[in-house]
Amino acid sequence: MPNIEDILKQAKPRERTVQVCIRGDLASEVERLTDELAAVAGNWQPQSIADEHPGRKIAAELEKARTAAKAAEEAFTLRYIGDRRYHDLLAAHPSGDPNELFDDRTFPKALIVASCVDPQMTAEQAEALFEIVNQGEQKKLFDAAWEVHNGANVSPFSLAASALLAGLGGEK
Repeated sequence: MPNIEDILKQAKPRERTVQVCIRGDLASEVERLTDELAAVAGNWQPQSIADEHPGRKIAAELEKARTAAKAAEEAFTLRYIGDRRYHDLLAAHPSGDPNELFDDRTFPKALIVASCVDPQMTAEQAEALFEIVNQGEQKKLFDAAWEVHNGANVSPFSLAASALLAGLGGEK
């Protein structure tokens, strides 16, 4: 029979690491090239057999832009801050709406700052970051922070891992 003291010795807070693209200009270039490629993909008609599809050049540029955008991603690790600190944080950011758990303008940033362990950041640094990265990147951070505090699912089965292991002959 498990002993609670033994369980507590093994317990570790949940963590999650997400990649955040800190270069919006590079993300915008990927979007622009993706749109440009889509536009020429269906409309191009060669005039001769020697004509090269303009999508080839755009696709090469797109691959370079994607590589640059991927290189501009930074890892952020968020960790569960504990029950007391989490509930104190919720209490410090009440919603004006009795049907909502927290103030959706202030709580997400506060939770990110409180739970981001790598890199650690102050509220002022988070404000500066959020003035540059878009709402989608901010949402990645908040979703990860929310998940380490509220998620309960630990998937016991990974189709991708199982397929990879099967393809490798069950090697470990």
